[in-house]
Amino acid sequence: QVQLVESGGGLVQPGGSLRLSCAASGSIFSISAMGWYRQAPAKQRENVAIITNASTHYADFVKGRFTISRDNARNTVYLQMNSLKPEDTAVYYCNAVLAEATTRRVRNYWGQGTQVTISS
Repeated sequence: QVQLVESGGGLVQPGGSLRLSCAASGSIFSISAMGWYRQAPAKQRENVAIITNASTHYADFVKGRFTISRDNARNTVYLQMNSLKPEDTAVYYCNAVLAEATTRRVRNYWGQGTQVTISS
Protein backbone atom coordinates (compact mmCIF):
# COMPACT_ATOMS: atom_id res chain seq x y z
CA GLN A 1 0.00 0.00 0.00
CA VAL A 2 1.35 3.41 -0.97
CA GLN A 3 0.46 6.60 0.84
CA LEU A 4 1.19 10.27 0.16
CA VAL A 5 1.06 12.60 3.14
CA GLU A 6 1.18 16.36 2.68
CA SER A 7 2.00 19.04 5.22
CA GLY A 8 2.79 22.73 5.38
CA GLY A 9 -0.43 24.43 4.35
CA GLY A 10 -1.92 27.33 6.26
CA LEU A 11 -2.95 30.96 6.26
CA VAL A 12 -0.48 33.60 5.13
CA GLN A 13 -0.69 37.24 4.09
CA PRO A 14 -0.23 38.32 0.48
CA GLY A 15 3.45 38.49 -0.37
CA GLY A 16 4.29 35.83 2.16
CA SER A 17 5.77 32.37 1.77
CA LEU A 18 4.87 28.78 2.55
CA ARG A 19 6.64 25.48 2.04
CA LEU A 20 4.63 22.35 1.31
CA SER A 21 6.00 18.86 1.82
CA CYS A 22 4.74 15.50 0.59
CA ALA A 23 6.22 12.19 1.65
CA ALA A 24 5.50 8.96 -0.19
CA SER A 25 5.63 5.81 1.88
CA GLY A 26 4.85 2.14 1.54
CA SER A 27 5.78 -0.50 -0.99
CA ILE A 28 7.59 1.62 -3.58
CA PHE A 29 9.92 0.32 -6.28
CA SER A 30 10.57 3.56 -8.12
CA ILE A 31 9.12 7.02 -8.60
CA SER A 32 8.94 8.50 -12.09
CA ALA A 33 7.55 11.88 -11.22
CA MET A 34 6.12 13.86 -8.34
CA GLY A 35 4.12 17.01 -8.56
CA TRP A 36 1.70 19.48 -7.07
CA TYR A 37 -1.79 20.35 -8.24
CA ARG A 38 -4.32 22.73 -6.80
CA GLN A 39 -8.06 23.18 -6.79
CA ALA A 40 -9.82 26.39 -5.85
CA PRO A 41 -13.54 26.46 -5.01
CA ALA A 42 -15.73 25.97 -8.08
CA LYS A 43 -12.67 25.48 -10.30
CA GLN A 44 -11.02 22.52 -11.97
CA ARG A 45 -7.93 20.95 -10.48
CA GLU A 46 -4.86 22.37 -12.22
CA ASN A 47 -1.21 21.47 -12.40
CA VAL A 48 1.19 23.70 -10.48
CA ALA A 49 4.57 22.01 -10.84
CA ILE A 50 6.06 18.64 -11.70
CA ILE A 51 9.51 17.20 -11.10
CA THR A 52 10.92 14.14 -12.82
CA ASN A 53 14.35 12.55 -12.62
CA ALA A 54 15.48 14.85 -15.40
CA SER A 55 13.49 18.06 -15.30
CA THR A 56 11.05 20.40 -13.65
CA HIS A 57 7.96 21.99 -15.16
CA TYR A 58 5.89 24.89 -13.87
CA ALA A 59 2.55 26.38 -14.72
CA ASP A 60 2.94 29.87 -16.13
CA PHE A 61 1.10 31.44 -13.20
CA VAL A 62 3.76 30.28 -10.70
CA LYS A 63 6.95 30.69 -12.70
CA GLY A 64 9.46 32.77 -10.78
CA ARG A 65 7.50 32.44 -7.54
CA PHE A 66 7.32 28.71 -6.77
CA THR A 67 10.12 26.16 -6.69
CA ILE A 68 9.64 22.40 -6.69
CA SER A 69 12.34 20.12 -5.35
CA ARG A 70 12.70 16.49 -4.40
CA ASP A 71 14.61 14.38 -1.89
CA ASN A 72 14.89 11.00 -3.55
CA ALA A 73 16.30 9.32 -0.45
CA ARG A 74 13.17 10.29 1.49
CA ASN A 75 10.68 9.96 -1.40
CA THR A 76 9.64 13.49 -0.57
CA VAL A 77 8.71 16.42 -2.78
CA TYR A 78 8.62 20.05 -1.68
CA LEU A 79 6.98 23.16 -3.02
CA GLN A 80 8.47 26.45 -1.91
CA MET A 81 5.91 29.16 -2.54
CA ASN A 82 7.01 32.79 -2.43
CA SER A 83 5.28 36.07 -3.27
CA LEU A 84 1.93 34.46 -2.61
CA LYS A 85 -1.21 36.07 -3.99
CA PRO A 86 -4.86 35.75 -2.94
CA GLU A 87 -5.50 33.86 -6.19
CA ASP A 88 -3.12 31.14 -4.99
CA THR A 89 -5.74 30.18 -2.41
CA ALA A 90 -6.69 26.55 -3.00
CA VAL A 91 -6.37 23.02 -1.75
CA TYR A 92 -2.97 21.77 -2.88
CA TYR A 93 -2.64 18.09 -3.76
CA CYS A 94 0.51 16.04 -4.05
CA ASN A 95 0.77 13.57 -6.92
CA ALA A 96 3.21 10.74 -7.60
CA VAL A 97 3.62 8.44 -10.57
CA LEU A 98 5.33 5.38 -9.20
CA ALA A 99 5.86 1.67 -9.53
CA GLU A 100 4.82 -0.50 -6.61
CA ALA A 101 7.48 -2.86 -5.28
CA THR A 102 5.33 -5.98 -5.32
CA THR A 103 3.70 -5.69 -8.75
CA ARG A 104 6.00 -3.21 -10.53
CA ARG A 105 2.82 -1.67 -11.89
CA VAL A 106 3.05 2.07 -12.52
CA ARG A 107 0.16 3.92 -10.96
CA ASN A 108 -0.91 7.45 -10.17
CA TYR A 109 -1.28 8.35 -6.48
CA TRP A 110 -2.75 11.41 -4.76
CA GLY A 111 -2.40 12.90 -1.32
CA GLN A 112 -5.35 14.05 0.76
CA GLY A 113 -4.73 17.74 0.08
CA THR A 114 -3.63 20.65 2.23
CA GLN A 115 -5.39 24.01 2.40
CA VAL A 116 -3.44 27.13 1.45
CA THR A 117 -5.18 30.44 2.14
CA ILE A 118 -3.73 33.80 1.18
CA SER A 119 -5.52 36.63 2.88
CA SER A 120 -4.83 39.81 4.80
